[in-house]
Amino acid sequence: MAVIANRRSVMTLFSRPTDIHSHRTRLVLAEKNINIEIANVAGPDLPEDLMDLNPYHTVPTLVDRDLTLYDSRVIIEYLDERFPHPPLMPVDPVTRAQFRLALFRIETDWYSLAEEADLSDGRLGAKSRKLLKESILQSSELFGARPYFLSDEFSLVDCSIAPILWRLPVYGIDLGDNAEAIEAYMQRVFARRSFQQSLTELEQEMRM
Repeated sequence: MAVIANRRSVMTLFSRPTDIHSHRTRLVLAEKNINIEIANVAGPDLPEDLMDLNPYHTVPTLVDRDLTLYDSRVIIEYLDERFPHPPLMPVDPVTRAQFRLALFRIETDWYSLAEEADLSDGRLGAKSRKLLKESILQSSELFGARPYFLSDEFSLVDCSIAPILWRLPVYGIDLGDNAEAIEAYMQRVFARRSFQQSLTELEQEMRM
């Protein structure tokens, strides 16, 4: 890139087209309709300015003038606070803590398995496939209890769950006949304008 990232006047997100962490960040951006430059990082080589800004050399990386953030959880919470409308986390401290715990569990139980797919051309091993499927199905009651996960309103939790569920065909996971609530949730979330806008061309192809 000809322009050094930390000199950009427009907020910039370095994002990989199929990276699940990048996807959830793009979904938050679309939900809040934030004007931002998306710098797509294709292939194994990272731009030099990104390597200078991020000591871990990872995506997504958000550059907002003099601020550089490079953990997707930190990024999405920063965006929610920086652009408060619509809010994607509850105001009540107890409910907010419950949402953060849900995010922690999703990252620990689901994202850790999904990252294996990111390292192996989108595929999951048989054991990881079984673990992820079972873990998602165990939450079936929560998917059906309210319009969105734990909430009547779309939240950062949904922004984190949706990219996982979108990739199930790529992972080789069929949830089976006892997942009506999860299927209904997926239809509801995938139909959102923000979700459709968050998809890259490569991500669109995951369900063609």
